[in-house]
Amino acid sequence: MEPDRQPGNVPFLPHLTCPPFHRRFDQVCAPGHLGRKRREVVRTRTTVLQAHTHQWLASFGNAGNGDYRGELLRAREVISTYATRLALPLSHVLVRLDGLYGNAAPLADLLAPGGPGVVVRGKDYHLLDLPAVSARLQLPPDQQTRHPESGTGRALYDCPNIALTPTGPGVRMLLTARQGADSSPSIGTLRHGTVYEQFFTTVPPNAFTPADVLDLYLHRGSFETVLADEDQEQDPDRWVSHWPCGQEFWQILSQWIWNLRLEFGQQMAATSMRLTKFASSQIDEPVKADEPVKVSESAKADELVSYGPPQWARRSWTSGFAGADFALQPDGTLRCPAAHPLYPQERRGERDGSVRVLYAARIGHCRSCPLRAQCQENSTTMKPRRVSAVFWPLTSTTSPPDEPLPEQPAPSRPVLWGDWERCQLRRHWFSLLRTQTVLLTFGSVQHVAGEEVPRPDVLTRAQRAHWRLSWEQRLARNARLATSPPLEVTIHGLPVSFAHVFGFDVVMAA
Repeated sequence: MEPDRQPGNVPFLPHLTCPPFHRRFDQVCAPGHLGRKRREVVRTRTTVLQAHTHQWLASFGNAGNGDYRGELLRAREVISTYATRLALPLSHVLVRLDGLYGNAAPLADLLAPGGPGVVVRGKDYHLLDLPAVSARLQLPPDQQTRHPESGTGRALYDCPNIALTPTGPGVRMLLTARQGADSSPSIGTLRHGTVYEQFFTTVPPNAFTPADVLDLYLHRGSFETVLADEDQEQDPDRWVSHWPCGQEFWQILSQWIWNLRLEFGQQMAATSMRLTKFASSQIDEPVKADEPVKVSESAKADELVSYGPPQWARRSWTSGFAGADFALQPDGTLRCPAAHPLYPQERRGERDGSVRVLYAARIGHCRSCPLRAQCQENSTTMKPRRVSAVFWPLTSTTSPPDEPLPEQPAPSRPVLWGDWERCQLRRHWFSLLRTQTVLLTFGSVQHVAGEEVPRPDVLTRAQRAHWRLSWEQRLARNARLATSPPLEVTIHGLPVSFAHVFGFDVVMAA
């Protein structure tokens, strides 16, 4: 899943005696951020792609930067429905997410028991200050990788159970380290001359090594190339309507045509699934005598610290809502008195050993909240409500030095990656259509003898103006009548087997 943002036009009118200006796309766009200008109005599109067939499963559009958490929940429902239709357990599905979802708040929506697996680029770099992570970075890395094209070398550190918030949930975190010359890298964070990149996943360490997780996210799981091909061939992000439903319909139609092209190409020239050995088995592989055996063990901190319940600040003198009025949820979020969630945004370790967690609400929830004046003590503020909690350590137990770590079983079978071709299927279908004849004909309508053929109605200027018609009038005008002549599409040169697969009528040439 990845958001795709497209800018809209911003007309400029001088401040004279002109009426107040408005954008043509007020209903479909909102102020957003594309990284270039501050006055941009954009529309965000979130897509769900099936990795092995390169077909789209869903498309959700919203004005501005979009509601990425709400779209993630809708995408999870689509994935669950798709897995149910195929009788596939949801735990056997692996979802690759963009870095926009790489913090504790959206990940808590997917890390429920029985949910799909997750591979996502993280952005909670304050977790590097945790004692367990700091101790792990002091030890040698688990693996060393080098990109075959760019030559970038990375050291991989595997942290198996890292709590995203003091109350959970725990997830496997992978850190990559490389030497950075830039003062502000575009991806990752720079600390002491080393650029760290963060990844979260739920795949087990005994099946996927750190290098496998990195390759799965950067190479096999990426779909930026599919988005680029779609933009060149179909342009699904073009502006075709001033209304959200019209723009959404165009994007869904574009993805439906994309899926049909792949399906038609597969039926025309059936190809078998390509199998690639993604990870080898470690049982049958021989080990050389002069080569040291490398055991990848996850480092544990010398001290395991457990924290107590959160401590909240006292109620202010204006008798507004205190921090204790926000209930702590099992997923690590808070619930305000108006039943809106607050998500953890920052985690800071204090000098006295305590941990302070800062929670923040969404400004969209606070603007329309009827309890805003009582909660924020000011109804004109431009910032959402923020609450901080302090977690104090209860006990610290030292793990025994001679206690052996539980051994993880080695993978007994290789991990195979299977997918179909994407470009060849579409190109084969295109080349076939360009060499064949396609006829579009309307059937004739039988008229009764003596019946006068109705003349076309003459429209007035008010009827001709599109913006003066209501939606009911537009639908009635554009509706196809039952008495209209049928449209027949005749394609020459297709094999009979292809027509039988999709239920098309076959007309044999003389």
